[in-house]
Amino acid sequence: MSVQAEGYRATIGPGLCVLLAVQRGDSVAHADWMARKLAKLRVFADEHRSMNRSVCDTGGEVLLVSQFTLAGDCVKGNRPSFDAAEAPEQARVLVSRVAHQLRTQHDLTVACGVFGATMQVSLVNDGPVTLILRTVEKTSPSL
Repeated sequence: MSVQAEGYRATIGPGLCVLLAVQRGDSVAHADWMARKLAKLRVFADEHRSMNRSVCDTGGEVLLVSQFTLAGDCVKGNRPSFDAAEAPEQARVLVSRVAHQLRTQHDLTVACGVFGATMQVSLVNDGPVTLILRTVEKTSPSL
């Protein structure tokens, strides 16, 4: 899996390709929760072909790409609204926090895209398995 942008290229081996949207109201607690969830999420097959192993269990890597367009709302009209996306300055901080936590708290190899750039992402979707992870409600104390 890889990401390219503006003369930059980052590549990983087997692991997770994470397209991360930061939405208004997200906090450091949300970023920390997301890093923990990504590290421990059991989405890789074990010897019985059951999804029972995490990226940490498999020695996999993480390709982390900021993608504000995932916060897009297409309910009204024909052009997406990105009102739910966090301001770039705060979103950059939280995307960096997720990468940092994956590296330091979970000892994972993490490659990142270029924040705010137009990027080309290449991936192999094995299975295919594609999941949407959302943090719990912003007011929940369980983060």
